[in-house]
Amino acid sequence: MDQLFSSGAIAIVVVAFVVVAIPVIVAKFLRNVEAGEIRLVSWLSGGTVIYRGPGKSKEIPLLTTGTTISSKVINVDLDITDQTADVDETGTPRPIKVRVLASAIVSVGDSDVLIKTAANRFFSKADADQVNTLTDLLSSSGRRAINLLTHDQLFSARATPSASQSLLPGGTAVVKIAPAPVVMVDGHPEVIDDEDDPLAIIIRKACSRELTDLGLIFNSLNIKIVQSEVAEARRRQSAAEAQANSEIVAAMQARRAKEAQLDAERIISDKQRELEQTRASNAALIAQAEAKRQEAMGLMRVAELDATQIAQARANAAIVRLDAEANADAEAIRIRRIADATAESIEKVNKAIQAGGEAYFRYRQIEMLPTIAPAIAAALAEARMVTFSSGEVGAPEQTTHNLVSVIQTVLAAQLVTKGALDGGGTPK
Repeated sequence: MDQLFSSGAIAIVVVAFVVVAIPVIVAKFLRNVEAGEIRLVSWLSGGTVIYRGPGKSKEIPLLTTGTTISSKVINVDLDITDQTADVDETGTPRPIKVRVLASAIVSVGDSDVLIKTAANRFFSKADADQVNTLTDLLSSSGRRAINLLTHDQLFSARATPSASQSLLPGGTAVVKIAPAPVVMVDGHPEVIDDEDDPLAIIIRKACSRELTDLGLIFNSLNIKIVQSEVAEARRRQSAAEAQANSEIVAAMQARRAKEAQLDAERIISDKQRELEQTRASNAALIAQAEAKRQEAMGLMRVAELDATQIAQARANAAIVRLDAEANADAEAIRIRRIADATAESIEKVNKAIQAGGEAYFRYRQIEMLPTIAPAIAAALAEARMVTFSSGEVGAPEQTTHNLVSVIQTVLAAQLVTKGALDGGGTPK
């Protein structure tokens, strides 16, 4: 029984060792190195192995010694006040007091030598001492840089080379670019590239050796504010000029807007005037069209009246023509009847004369003597007779014969006329 109890306890101890002790031992041999950390492991032989995270470092307790440093960048705020290297036109120094607020970024070097140096000389200090050391080092370098730069170089984010333009004979333009500025850094001339910040260049050159002695490298410098009385005066001047420019621009815009409004109003007025003229022209055209329409209506009415009158005249003419034709026909009928009656009377007289002979003729002469005597006398009075005799008949006989012939002719005519007037009856 005791033996069974001892075997169970041993098994529990073995399991506990496996579960607890082995992970602890493994963790001692393989240590985690997080991102942004550098693990330095020193062996008894004096060699040092550097592990950069993230990863694992191989360590053996009692045989190795390890330390961890940060590989993250270090941000240092700088507040530097000093004087610039400005001179006047005669070469006399005219320094300008400036204040620079900047932020410098440094980090541990990439090489193993710099990492070991940083671990021994920089990260061995307390955190406050680390910040103070970097602040003093960068501030002194910044003051030295300010002393080497002019006021305008500090206020320019990048040194821009000045250019001048001149004209050659013939109108050809020639642009002359001034050489890049040169400053003295540690007794050596340094040409400032037009794409680099001059303050950052000088600070990097000035503090590179001090940072290398600490195992660090200079990454960048961010200038936040550069303050000076000159800059403030220039800023006020620039603000006033900007305000004046903005007012000028606003005035120009207002003037342009007013001109545009006037142009729009003038265009609208012209359009309205054109519209009124068009309306007046249209009204005149409408009036002319109405007058022409009225004239056409009048002409149409006149034409209708003329047509009516012509039709009436034609109708009247037709009526008159019909009446004339009717009257003519009636007159012709009457004339034919009279002619027929006369012919019938003459025929009857001739028949009566033929039947009665000379006795009837003499009887009718005596009967009609009171009627025909005045006619014979008038005829003889109007007669202009000239008698020519020839042969056996003498002039008196010839004259008598002619008178008898005239009387007979008149008598015959009277007989015929009377017979016609009597209705064409036979002699009694």
